[in-house]
Amino acid sequence: METSIVVPEFVDARVAPRGSLETLSQEEIDQLLDSSQAGLYPLFRQCVLAVLNSGSETDDARAIFERYRDFAIEIVRHPWGIKLEIRNAPAMSFVDGEMIRGIKEHVFAVLRDVVFISNEINDSTRFDLAAPQSITNAVFHILRNAHVLDYKAPPNLVVCWGGHSISREEYDYTKKVGYELGLRGLDVCTGCGPGAMKGPMKGANIGHAKQRIRTGRYIGLTEPGIIAAEPPNPIVNQLVIMPDIEKRLEAFVRLGHGVMVFPGGAGTAEEILYLLGILLDPDNAQQPMPVILTGPKDSGAYFERIAQFIEGTLGRPALARLRIVPGDPPEAARQMAHALEEVRAHRRAVNDSYNFNWLLRIQPDFLLPFEVTHESMRSLELRRDLAPHVLAANLRRAFSGIVTGNVKDHGLKAIEARGPYELRGDAGVMALLDELLRAFVAQGRMKLPGSEYQPCYRLIA
Repeated sequence: METSIVVPEFVDARVAPRGSLETLSQEEIDQLLDSSQAGLYPLFRQCVLAVLNSGSETDDARAIFERYRDFAIEIVRHPWGIKLEIRNAPAMSFVDGEMIRGIKEHVFAVLRDVVFISNEINDSTRFDLAAPQSITNAVFHILRNAHVLDYKAPPNLVVCWGGHSISREEYDYTKKVGYELGLRGLDVCTGCGPGAMKGPMKGANIGHAKQRIRTGRYIGLTEPGIIAAEPPNPIVNQLVIMPDIEKRLEAFVRLGHGVMVFPGGAGTAEEILYLLGILLDPDNAQQPMPVILTGPKDSGAYFERIAQFIEGTLGRPALARLRIVPGDPPEAARQMAHALEEVRAHRRAVNDSYNFNWLLRIQPDFLLPFEVTHESMRSLELRRDLAPHVLAANLRRAFSGIVTGNVKDHGLKAIEARGPYELRGDAGVMALLDELLRAFVAQGRMKLPGSEYQPCYRLIA
């Protein structure tokens, strides 16, 4: 008679760090164990739970937090350092009772960044987080503390953006592009989640292996508001938790040498608008930043909608900053590799750093955090008589609000309590926005396949 093996859903474990942050001060431990509003425990617990939930099939942050509501984590001090005491953790992160090594590294990356950002950025008098130059300096220090800036070589880092709930065909395509990038010795930086964030890393990993490249970088940048909906994928070997979405976006464009955009939804549109708003600034007219939109030929409708929206709202100069390469992974990778030579030449000519683009000008509208509320969404100016880079900033905020209402816990609660956000603007912009968002819904790009999407926004011309 066969006996079935019961696989536990929850695991208790004691975990030691590997190679970083073996010691904490008593004050830092007290901060991490403080569950009050001013303490770090709620943030630390949320981010660690998200990391341990890597591989989950849901992007519903509330469902994750409810399922693991008894999850707890404590810091245990030993004479030789610290350990983490974890209770009721997702079993998927363990093998035979031992935490998977890559996930363990991600857990301690969370610990490193939460402590550093609290003590050295937020609570320090060194950074004025209302001043653009100081914000950029803070982003630099967070990345340097995470050792992301240690790489010393010519520009080769490709930022890959795209949806976390794309179709299988689109996911396989992102892997093929990543493979072609890896064969050309290019590294990958993404938002670290599943879908179009995981595929390029997986493909690049194989390309690097074939070329015997053992130093490949798979950098994942996330932030607390979205980490539960998009937990870090296991390919990421350098994870950084940025304080908010604006600093995360700045980290992408300061670190990256080129951007590859795959099909996605509101979050991908937000990223495109953020980048275009910066590149349309007259001060950045000479900045080479290759931006390639690519996906399988069957995803052509997605890129058509994006192109129509950009041309209709921001004009042809904005569209001219993008290259669309449909259905051809080798060509997309070739064009990116060739364009990075221009980036290298420019950085040398203007004496700018290879690993952090200091000379890229970013206006305050793109740097200062946008607090998504019903009032802030209603007050956004969405008019075509604005300067293109100003309209791009406001459209980026609109899409940030839609992402918040779709997947972030506090956004979901706000929508439940007060109904959809309202977006107001001139008729032309509202019509284009309506067409784009309707296309996203029709193509299943707002939520995971199989779920019925309930709009978190209402458009008013």
